[in-house]
Amino acid sequence: MGMLLSPELTVCGIEELPDQRVRNVTHVLSLLDPEHPELDVFHSYARHHRTTLRFHDIIATAPGRVMPQPEHVDAILKFGSEFQAQQDPEASSHLLVHCHMGVSRSTAAMLSLMAQANPDESAESLFARLVAIRPQAWPNSQMIGFADEQLGRKGDLNAALARHYGRQIKGRPDFVDWMTRLGRQAELNMAIPA
Repeated sequence: MGMLLSPELTVCGIEELPDQRVRNVTHVLSLLDPEHPELDVFHSYARHHRTTLRFHDIIATAPGRVMPQPEHVDAILKFGSEFQAQQDPEASSHLLVHCHMGVSRSTAAMLSLMAQANPDESAESLFARLVAIRPQAWPNSQMIGFADEQLGRKGDLNAALARHYGRQIKGRPDFVDWMTRLGRQAELNMAIPA
């Protein structure tokens, strides 16, 4: 993608959305729990393209909960293809991806979109850029696994994710308690110690 102006990329949680209004957001990807009410905040944004997907931030099946599925990641990548196709080399674009807290679903989606737009960029480099955008990133491992497969990355996104988890645990030990409480032990077990 020889984009003259590379798009501005933002990841945030619902509570931060009002602060983004002034930042000329052109495209929004909303990842919400299925039962969460529609968000009114976007009425106060300038004109933008918005796609909403609804599934829970989980990595194991649970009664009454919607697991991330391959088709969710497929929809994220379709959004990415449309976003790339709409790029105007003369105009700036700003892509905002949010979930509830801006930690797991949205960072997995953003990493997937960056990997899609930059097929030759190493997974390590993509994760470094993700952390620059959202330091507390803990991408949902199910979503990254589907993206790895759909983008034909042959396991390199999964391997880089395990190293990323290791760095996050080292830098933010509170993640261990937090992810344990959320039932994300499998991700903690994936982590390659930094």
